[in-house]
Amino acid sequence: MAKQVDSTSTASAVRTASREQPQLRSLARRFLELIRFSHTVFALPFAVLASILALVVPRSHAPLAFGQACWRFLGVVLCMVCARSAAMAFNRLVDVRFDAENPRTASRHIPAGELSAGQVATFFGGASLAFIAACCLFLPNWLPLAFSLPVLVWICGYSYAKRFTSVVHLWLGIALALSPICAWIAIRGEELIVAPSDGLPAVGLAVAIALWVAGFDVIYSCQDADFDRRSGLRSLPARLGVAGALRLAAVFHFGMLLTLASLPTLFPELSFGLLYYFALACVGALVVRQHIIVSPDDLRRVNVAFFNINAAISFGLSLVAGLDACLR
Repeated sequence: MAKQVDSTSTASAVRTASREQPQLRSLARRFLELIRFSHTVFALPFAVLASILALVVPRSHAPLAFGQACWRFLGVVLCMVCARSAAMAFNRLVDVRFDAENPRTASRHIPAGELSAGQVATFFGGASLAFIAACCLFLPNWLPLAFSLPVLVWICGYSYAKRFTSVVHLWLGIALALSPICAWIAIRGEELIVAPSDGLPAVGLAVAIALWVAGFDVIYSCQDADFDRRSGLRSLPARLGVAGALRLAAVFHFGMLLTLASLPTLFPELSFGLLYYFALACVGALVVRQHIIVSPDDLRRVNVAFFNINAAISFGLSLVAGLDACLR
């Protein structure tokens, strides 16, 4: 009898576990969709590129040991993923009312009831703590840990920026542009205390990223120009109209290309060569295509311009530029 009871209990436990596993997978999938994990491709490649450059550019101090370099590289990736996850979860929490009212975003997870506000708040708290904890991986380089909270405040503050400024797109641009600067600090923090100018190449890359992100966010926001006006939210499409906003986005992207083209001259220590300029020419072609397929009268391909093209820009430029710097 005892064996029969044990057998029944074991079978019941197996059935319970088999039911819970799909539920956990479904919950994990919803959280990944909530934070648009696939969009990590926009900023993460540039953080990786900055890490590579920080390792290969000549140093005034002794280079890091291989194990230490790998550890810091891993820390950069973890910090990037955790910080972005926290910022996206925070955005979904504070924008839930607007998401519910906007037909384009009404199907997002909290308005649609797929995730509760409490679940998302817990996820935000966990991702934030994980980000701060990941900054401890760089010790005894204490700078990442010291800057962790200000960085988190800035990237989460973007979620409120649309309430009081039309240049919210530049706020987002700066938020993503922090990735190469933070990566450089994480890799070479001890040197930057003594010689802050050693970090200027990362600042140059950050300026290009800020202009690039601001430009494609303006394009993406054109979809919500009318809704933003009705709801009292601020954005450049709501203020300038779609046509004016698209022209300004083109100016941002021209500034991005000009900045990227200037990097090898301004910072010869980066050692960029023909591969880099080839990648830059491809980026220029993709930027032009992005502006061709989106017009004031036809916003149907905004998502193609937003994700496909910009993912190719981020991944392709970072890959080729990193390879070029390593080969030279």
